[in-house]
Amino acid sequence: MTIRWVGSALLLGSMVWIAVPRLAPLGAPLCGGGEQPDRPSVDLYCMELVPRPDVPGASGVVELGRAPSPFDVAVTADGSQRYQASIALANLPEPASLGPYRAYVAWLAGPSLAPMIKLGVVGNGRFALGPIAVDKFLVFVTAEASGSVTERGGRLVLRGMSPSIRMQQHSMLMVGSSPDSIGHDHAGHHDGDSLRWTMPPGRPGLPMTPMPGVDELIPPANPFLPGRGIDANTLPEARPRELLRLDEGDTLKLTASLVRRTINGRTLVMYAYNGQHPGPLLQVREGTTVVVRFINALDLPSAVHWHGIRLENRSDGAPGVTQAEVKPGEEYLYRVWFRDAGIYWYHPHVREDIQQDLGLYGNMLVKPKRPDAFGPAHREEVLMLDDLLLGDQGLVPFGEDRATHALMGRFGNRFLVNGETSYRLAVKPREVIRFYLTNVSNTRTFNVAIPGARIKLVGADVGRYERESWIESVAIAPAQRYIVDVRFPDAGEYPVMNRVQAIDHNIGTFYPEYDTLGVIAAGGAPVEPDFAADFERLRTNRDVVADIGRYRAWFAKAPDRRLRLSLRLGELPFGIMQMLRRDVLYSHPVEMSGTMPMMDWIPTGNEVHWIMRDLGSGLENMAIDWTYRVGDVVKIRIANDRSSLHPMPHPIHLHGQRFLVLSHNEVPNDNLVWKDTVLIPVGGTVDLLVEMSNPGKWMMHCHIAEHLESGMMGVFTVR
Repeated sequence: MTIRWVGSALLLGSMVWIAVPRLAPLGAPLCGGGEQPDRPSVDLYCMELVPRPDVPGASGVVELGRAPSPFDVAVTADGSQRYQASIALANLPEPASLGPYRAYVAWLAGPSLAPMIKLGVVGNGRFALGPIAVDKFLVFVTAEASGSVTERGGRLVLRGMSPSIRMQQHSMLMVGSSPDSIGHDHAGHHDGDSLRWTMPPGRPGLPMTPMPGVDELIPPANPFLPGRGIDANTLPEARPRELLRLDEGDTLKLTASLVRRTINGRTLVMYAYNGQHPGPLLQVREGTTVVVRFINALDLPSAVHWHGIRLENRSDGAPGVTQAEVKPGEEYLYRVWFRDAGIYWYHPHVREDIQQDLGLYGNMLVKPKRPDAFGPAHREEVLMLDDLLLGDQGLVPFGEDRATHALMGRFGNRFLVNGETSYRLAVKPREVIRFYLTNVSNTRTFNVAIPGARIKLVGADVGRYERESWIESVAIAPAQRYIVDVRFPDAGEYPVMNRVQAIDHNIGTFYPEYDTLGVIAAGGAPVEPDFAADFERLRTNRDVVADIGRYRAWFAKAPDRRLRLSLRLGELPFGIMQMLRRDVLYSHPVEMSGTMPMMDWIPTGNEVHWIMRDLGSGLENMAIDWTYRVGDVVKIRIANDRSSLHPMPHPIHLHGQRFLVLSHNEVPNDNLVWKDTVLIPVGGTVDLLVEMSNPGKWMMHCHIAEHLESGMMGVFTVR
């Protein structure tokens, strides 16, 4: 836990009150005024404090504010949610009126009430409590003999519980089923090639949640796996990716085709670009333009989106907006201008839930013109993080005519780094490696740590931060990229870990879920030269500060547009609806593990409709068509609806432009970087400042593949 004590008590003459410094500066209050469509959720981020009956006038609220973090979700290295807490109290009587007391003290405890941790001395008014990183907790305010006490011994005055304590177990919830439940039994709904649905496997160590009336259902869609009727052994084995260095005017032939892969002893038919998984790593210089001849040799229509690249509109790869689908056997010519240095990636924009998940993705590393843009590193490594859902018979089928897993998205149960389940890298002691991380999973937010090594955050989606910073882990949502420098001080093995706090919905509690993504082995003679001194220095990138400084005049203006992300549900099985109704008591800001495989699997895009609503016009999804001119600077507030039956975090991606994330939950961001994808936690808000620099008609959408397939997308035009 990262609880810190705040402040010290000070007696003023014969007064019995303790003078308590307000330790902030505190921002504007988050709590109060009730739920509002474009503000953070009071229900999730505010704790009402209840007084004892004999102190009826006292009141208070604990605000679970945004904790400082360079990432869109603030978590600890082990995946616990972090908050920057403050408390607002009113109508507290003088402590002496309650007994032999001189001060009020705030305390924090877990559900078992032990240990009781002192948060600080408080009083009437609003005070900072500091960081809290406990998954379930209670806050107490007591009257004490002195503000210097270290253990609670006085009289309880106020108490409250964190919103997460409302989370309750699912057992005994399912009481029969409804005769009009949608879905099909296991005996039906397969095609002429005898492909049948196979249930997704349960989580190791977690019992499957009992769901009478649901256990025998399958998604109401035809199952799909690639290469139906093809002998997998006749397909070429996918190769590891290759590095392709491209110069101005070069032409790249990029073919999407079927390949054979062997993962965990299972032979699978998957997809690949140029026979490689991941696809070729394209390395170019900033400002380069290349031509890509895309050939579709798949069994599905496809297209290629150049994610994060501010290229010309016709080459964006968004079917229905900038081009038609490229049908099997057809070609399309893309002209890709790499305007900005950074790390980017390419992937399909047709049935991403299938094609991207089966291996159609690759990175683009755009090297900056300035040789000193980054600090020194001995070498660079580009990592693509993914997961794959495997059952006893191989890949769990996808929905052929619509996406399955439409609520949570398709969580995998096998982790992949650069397409491999056992990533390994050999380094030398003291070596500094620059890692470029890209999350290409359908829905999973990773929390990547390298225990024993120090990590310095230097860049994100579209370039470098204003200031470098030390971090313990990288919280990276789907489609996001981060650039980190890591130094390995000594010989030995350093695991690359995904560490999160998963939710066991059977009993309504959190538990640690740690997975090893790979191993970095340091050995041999120490590297020369040693960049230790440069590595220890946190640089301020003055060119980035100056570039962003041109936009500071727009930071404080009111939002030009307001979006609210929500959900509309059709008819779902009775048992699933019961679970959703219980789940809505509490929704974690970002649930980072898929621990409800049956509930996630059955709903499809026909029953689940994810909504992006313009609060100004009331228009939704593809009915939204905002219009701007090149040079406009637009402030957009996006709020994630807490009140829907199954709220989810949403990584929102804007095509063709770059933006700054000005604030999360109304807390200003003090270290900015240009981005193209932002994660909005449940009940949270973000303010974006978008530089409309690139003409054309562009998409904006959620990058959880199943949410995109279930409608969560709109368009905007820059003239």
